[in-house]
Amino acid sequence: MSYSFFIDTERCTACRACQVACKQWHDLPAEKTYNRGTFQNPPDLSFMTYKLVRMKEEVIDGKLRWLFLPEQCRHCIEPPCLETADDPQAIYKDEKTGAVIFTANTKNLDADEIIESCPYNIPRKAADGTLAKCDMCNDRVTNGLLPACVQTCPTGAMNFGEREDMLALADQRLAQVRKKYSKAQLVDADDVNVIYLVTADPSDYYQNLMAAAGVHGFTRQMALRKMMRPFERAMRQFA
Repeated sequence: MSYSFFIDTERCTACRACQVACKQWHDLPAEKTYNRGTFQNPPDLSFMTYKLVRMKEEVIDGKLRWLFLPEQCRHCIEPPCLETADDPQAIYKDEKTGAVIFTANTKNLDADEIIESCPYNIPRKAADGTLAKCDMCNDRVTNGLLPACVQTCPTGAMNFGEREDMLALADQRLAQVRKKYSKAQLVDADDVNVIYLVTADPSDYYQNLMAAAGVHGFTRQMALRKMMRPFERAMRQFA
């Protein structure tokens, strides 16, 4: 069984309840912020912030619109970070839920290489190089509970369940939303377990909302590294 999020940005009001719930469940400290001329705070994801509601004002078709994006790890179906790491003690995928999990052993990896491999620019590192990101509240999910962000969402923007059910809900909502927003679309739905419905071009929300063409999956560097692994393992055996 695999689970997916369906995030309906048309219903998001940027209340940030999901952002706060994530902090509370993972016992993450607040970050010192300042007035940057936007309601979005903190300014970006970090080692201490797994969920962030991004906010933008855009003029679309001559009208001013607020665009809200509750961003988090996409829990890719074939995670480039996992393939790049090649270390199940550091990054692994829970086959029961589909969650991509980072452990404290990520401090032994090349953090910059892992971050570069992510087409959504999600992982963040601590001073010692340990990486962190959304874990799908896997401890909650495996005990029959919803992820904290979904549990607290008051508008129905955040949804979670078996993947086929979420895909069906996403298609249903897309048909409804397109009656008002002709540019509405689902973002990378075939490749990720966090499916966004957006009402404008993905780049209007955030530059890394959608994986660039040809980026999702293996980069040339990752492919070469995979080819070299048998030789690296052989060399380690004789070291």
